[in-house]
Amino acid sequence: MTDPSPARQGVLPIQTLRAMVDRGQISGDPAILEDQYQPASLDLRLGRVAYRVRASFLPGSQANVADRLSRFEMHRMDLDAGAVLEKGCVYLVPLMESLTLPAGITAVANAKSSTGRLDLLTRVITDKGSEFDRIAEGYTGPLYAEICPRSFSVLVRAGMRLNQIRFRAGKAELDDAALTALHAAEPLVDGAAHIDQGLGFSVDLRPREDGVVGYRAKPHAGVIDLDRIAAYERADFWDELRSDGDGLILDPGAFYILVSQEAVTIPPDYAAEMAPYMALMGEFRVHYAGFFDPGFGHASAGGKGSRGVLEVRCHESPFLLEHGQRVGRLVYERMSEQPSRLYGAEIKSNYQGQGLKLSKHFR
Repeated sequence: MTDPSPARQGVLPIQTLRAMVDRGQISGDPAILEDQYQPASLDLRLGRVAYRVRASFLPGSQANVADRLSRFEMHRMDLDAGAVLEKGCVYLVPLMESLTLPAGITAVANAKSSTGRLDLLTRVITDKGSEFDRIAEGYTGPLYAEICPRSFSVLVRAGMRLNQIRFRAGKAELDDAALTALHAAEPLVDGAAHIDQGLGFSVDLRPREDGVVGYRAKPHAGVIDLDRIAAYERADFWDELRSDGDGLILDPGAFYILVSQEAVTIPPDYAAEMAPYMALMGEFRVHYAGFFDPGFGHASAGGKGSRGVLEVRCHESPFLLEHGQRVGRLVYERMSEQPSRLYGAEIKSNYQGQGLKLSKHFR
């Protein structure tokens, strides 16, 4: 692990994550739990206190998070009994996990799927960090989650998992030539593949049987307890969207749940990350939750292709989104070895075979 050979470069699978925990390169207080392990990532747990801060920040290369926190803290909340994180406010929560990364191993964090589908902006920061969600090789120290609820206030407790972390040895990303070859050997989408710095995907605005093409978050909804599964009425939090055939006009500041036109698969030897397409494509951003695990939508894990759920936020001006418009891309990465457990296989994967789907909190 200290000197990964080229043959073993790639995203680290579940069995390697277990070994890293055994070696103390990943640690938790309390100890890492079995159900935190995912095929190619590890869930991160909220610690016991949340700090309300005046603004989002990065500590920069010369400071620790605690140094900045002493300047920006407004008040703190005990998460053991649960606390409401209010819409539009920024919070900092120390995580239960910490790292002692060896040379050659980097990490990247991202929001979990259900977190992103609630428009809950959450990013990991580190001591002396100059980027969100990026952890350099050799990093030793604590991890923190910055949380900003955008559409709904949420009730959180210590131990909840809003973020996940993925580890890499060396270079993992497939270039376009390698991705084209992979698609030729094993189709990654149901149809023609648009490959340009990743696998492009487009938005599906064809109505379902009920006429719905997507959902828009209501601006003045109630609090969502993140522990409550299938507990909330959809209509209390979301407006249904229907298309008249001329596309969908996105409102500035509004948050939407839409779905990709393509059904994608992630072969067992690969992982993927969703990335926004290009700022030049329009006045909107696609996705908060970006990790796609090995086996997602794949026949070997019980899938028949799964469409990507799009978490869309419009920016400064109204924007017309049309059916089939390309809005994002999947960046595929090699696994250093095939995971011993795949997405959807023997684990409770909420979104295998998904179409247009809200988070697991809604009936």
